[in-house]
Amino acid sequence: MARITAGVSTSHVPAIGAAIDLGKTAAPYWVPVFAGYEYSKKWIAQQKPDVIVLVYNDHASAFSLDLVPTFAIGCAEEFRPADEGWGPRPVPIVKGHAKLAAHIAQSVIQDDFDLTIANRMDVDHGLTVPLSLLFGQPKQWPCLVIPLAVNVVLYPPPSGRRCYELGRAIRRAVESYDDDLDVQVWGTGGMSHQLQGPRAGLINRQFDNAFLDRIVNDPEGLSRKPHLDYVREAGSEGIELVMWLIMRGALNAKVTQKHRFYHVPASNTAVGHLVLENA
Repeated sequence: MARITAGVSTSHVPAIGAAIDLGKTAAPYWVPVFAGYEYSKKWIAQQKPDVIVLVYNDHASAFSLDLVPTFAIGCAEEFRPADEGWGPRPVPIVKGHAKLAAHIAQSVIQDDFDLTIANRMDVDHGLTVPLSLLFGQPKQWPCLVIPLAVNVVLYPPPSGRRCYELGRAIRRAVESYDDDLDVQVWGTGGMSHQLQGPRAGLINRQFDNAFLDRIVNDPEGLSRKPHLDYVREAGSEGIELVMWLIMRGALNAKVTQKHRFYHVPASNTAVGHLVLENA
């Protein structure tokens, strides 16, 4: 049967993608950021997952404010890089696993989670930047990807508890799939940041590092953190961190932390990154 072997979490800062695309990764400002992913690039080259379920949020690329699903799973054979206003990123087309995605959708919906099924969807930096951080600049991505878009842009976003339980439902779905597949689940977004208003530029190192501790060792308790705590302590865009709980819910209660990285700042955001393996 298919099995979830590991989880990855990472920020998906758009400026990171621009630095990669424009050949600026060796610039002094960016060197510490990319150094934090060197371990992970070597690690994933050894792991060679068959499929990644990649949890991210769309930034008004596939979904406008006219139609915003809380959770949407990409069931297509491929997903093209989105044009976010300055042209699509020069990265490979994302190849999906339509059969597994459809199985996850059926299993999770029958498990009382309502998913929107997307049979056509462009994917923006929220999905492609994490792939670039771990896989570099290949001619094609080395594994298949199932996009799972979560609304953390338009109020109300899903609760951390709902996200954590969705991760557990995804694990049950994957484990009921007959083919022998090595599957990873990635949670992206965050960490603390705010893009507008009087608190624009907010970064909270203490909150971020406490979050990194708890998502490894106390995910159940962390899943009950209310939205107001994220907004108050991590900024309006800090709510993206609930997507990491989908990744964590898909893993075992006990995990092995293979790598942890935290850096301030990248653009106007705190960057966090974890590599977790099922114990």
